[in-house]
Amino acid sequence: MAGERVTIVEVGPRDGLQNEKTPVATADKLALIGKLAGAGLSRIEATAFVSPRWVPQMADHEAVMRGITRWPGVVYSALVPNEKGAEAALAAGAQALAVFTAASESFCRKNTNCSIAESLSRFRPVMALAGQAGVPVRGYVSCALDCPYEGEIGPDAVAAVTVELLALGCSEIALSDTLGRGTPERTAAMVEAALMRAPATMLAGHFHDTSGNAIANVAAAWQLGLRVFDGAVGGTGGCPYAPGAAGNLATERLVAHFEAIGASTGIDLSALEQAGRWIGARLRQTAQ
Repeated sequence: MAGERVTIVEVGPRDGLQNEKTPVATADKLALIGKLAGAGLSRIEATAFVSPRWVPQMADHEAVMRGITRWPGVVYSALVPNEKGAEAALAAGAQALAVFTAASESFCRKNTNCSIAESLSRFRPVMALAGQAGVPVRGYVSCALDCPYEGEIGPDAVAAVTVELLALGCSEIALSDTLGRGTPERTAAMVEAALMRAPATMLAGHFHDTSGNAIANVAAAWQLGLRVFDGAVGGTGGCPYAPGAAGNLATERLVAHFEAIGASTGIDLSALEQAGRWIGARLRQTAQ
């Protein structure tokens, strides 16, 4: 499979920073986004239009989305929980949206204060707004392998939510190992179940690295045909509603892995590593 193209979705500015305890300056977020675009990332999840009460780090979402220096060919997306968030994100210039639910009822209630079914119903007006604006919507399926409250999640539960998101009109489903406890074997079983309901071209992998298996899990999903994977520069992040979840898989490791197997990423690894070191230093300074 050498020579094949893989698409890396950079989620560092959103998923990577959302759990930082000390506020990160808007100027630093914008500088990071610029460095990521300069390194060749073509899809960057810039922020989340969520309530500052629940995710204080994303309180400057409008300033971030409006303040981005747009690079040609780069799509800047925003995570949104509902119609209000979608309206604000689109008004601020989001070129793509993302919605989020879970394969676990318990996690969905902790994370979004509603059931899986209720979360899906909230997305209908989001999809309508996105359709009117002509922007795509990605759907995240959190806890696709494990839940902090329910333990292991069965592949069929992931497949069922995938079907619902596709029926709503999502253009891509990100299968997310939120806790980072997955193994290649369980990842393969989960992806295979999703592939029974959706083509590989509509699926993406989002892996955290708590147990050190993220790259192996990426490899398992790649072997099954997935060609879109998420990374967070510097390995930052972790879900505020998933106790024990460590950082996302570092984008630098993801790019290095695909370069090693001969896949094309279109990303300048040296520039990406520089961006990772820069944001790491800024976070350490902010925390002091």
